[in-house]
Amino acid sequence: MSPLLSIKEISHVYFTKESIFHALQDVSFSVKEGEFVSILGPSGCGKTTLLSIISGLVTPTQGTVLINESEVCSKHSSIGYMLQQDYLFPWKTIKQNVLLGLNILHDKRKESINNALNLLNEMGLSKVEDAYPRQLSGGMRQRAALARTLATNPSVLLLDEPFSALDYQTKLKLENLVVKTLKEYDKTAILVTHDIEESIAMSDRIILLSKQPGRIAKNFTVPQELKTLTPFQARRHPLFPSLFHSIWKELEALESV
Repeated sequence: MSPLLSIKEISHVYFTKESIFHALQDVSFSVKEGEFVSILGPSGCGKTTLLSIISGLVTPTQGTVLINESEVCSKHSSIGYMLQQDYLFPWKTIKQNVLLGLNILHDKRKESINNALNLLNEMGLSKVEDAYPRQLSGGMRQRAALARTLATNPSVLLLDEPFSALDYQTKLKLENLVVKTLKEYDKTAILVTHDIEESIAMSDRIILLSKQPGRIAKNFTVPQELKTLTPFQARRHPLFPSLFHSIWKELEALESV
């Protein structure tokens, strides 16, 4: 069975008048349907650049990205991208923001609209669907951003540190919500994060990138015992600390190279 997503020999170079910056070099991996993969690495290792390439927003200097063996382009509707900031339109209500992607795709099917409104309800936002973003907390805004991203039914969800600006309690609640929702809808996801705990608690597999240029340094498979738990529960499991320390050690070694 072919993987849903294939990243093949991706390299990327940024050119300026003064210098050449090698962001990524020969990055290759695949992601199965329904799998949740996290990408960790030192600052400047090209994690966000890699997500931008996977999404089709940036064309790599070398290599290809395939979804269901079809090359990704900038208009690929099979990819949803959720960022650290929610980027909700302040002049639109929460409901209007969540339906935005469907409007852009000119998808007026009743089934699609009902699915989006159901997501709104599952995120606990049905009572504030007529409110504006400024009237909501940061956590509720990120829930709305997640609902908007999932409303177009993407095959792959890209998450670029979506919880980093939230307080710890809100972050844990959102982690649980995201994992529950993605499992319920059988979605494939790639998370970029600096948080080792977050990557272990949410993922099936963790990829470590080396620093400048970013290359795959190591893969970690999260034990099955942790995968069956919510992120909050996983943090309390006896296997959690040992995996945390193994990844921490590898990251420290990469930082010192």
